[in-house]
Amino acid sequence: MKLDLLAFASHPDDAELGCVGTILAHKALGKKVGIVDLTRGELGTRGTPETRAQESADASAILGLDARENLGMADGFFRNDEEHQRLVIAAIRKYRPEIVLMNAIHDRHPDHGRGSQLVSESCFFSGLRQVKTYTPEGEEQEAWRPKAVYHYIQDRFIKPDLVVDVTPFWDQKVESIRAFKSQFFTPGNEETGEPATYISSPVFMQFIEARALELGHSIGVTYGEGFTKERHMGVRNLFDLL
Repeated sequence: MKLDLLAFASHPDDAELGCVGTILAHKALGKKVGIVDLTRGELGTRGTPETRAQESADASAILGLDARENLGMADGFFRNDEEHQRLVIAAIRKYRPEIVLMNAIHDRHPDHGRGSQLVSESCFFSGLRQVKTYTPEGEEQEAWRPKAVYHYIQDRFIKPDLVVDVTPFWDQKVESIRAFKSQFFTPGNEETGEPATYISSPVFMQFIEARALELGHSIGVTYGEGFTKERHMGVRNLFDLL
């Protein structure tokens, strides 16, 4: 299946936190959208890989994604090397997206920056014909390079190069985050018996909203999601920026 927009995430729930408002905005425009998670999040303090897989499926249904898959890399220990690049390249060639979104260029969790660099380099190498990858059926994949790549902003603030208005999709974004019940505070589900973590506090969800309000305020809307770019963005005329 060809997708118009594909988001990569080091862990299940990274995309929900960082960029699903933007994914939903493009879904509303009739674009085909999907998420590829690099790991199962098995090193997380709360929940299990099986629990998070079900939560990912629940979030995907809320978002109405056209595709979602998990590459099964080792949480915390995947590397930006040929083995892992080939997995990402195969996913890019499978979905042939025009735009790729990926983790923040650097962040509190080391997997985010490392995953960002892994996907960024894989987007380039995916366009080289001499880099061979194959489908599960053994068919050679055609080279494909996305036309644009952007990094979403996560825990640590990074000055964005662009901000997307996600106001109409905010409630749906929050619902998709709360689908990860093992990870985040959910009203009525406080007594989980799991250890408290940085992201399980009610304050963390308030922080997510505060960040979106701040970014939205910067462009004159209620809620926004920010992204950084790797190259200059071009327009045909200045009115395209209005």
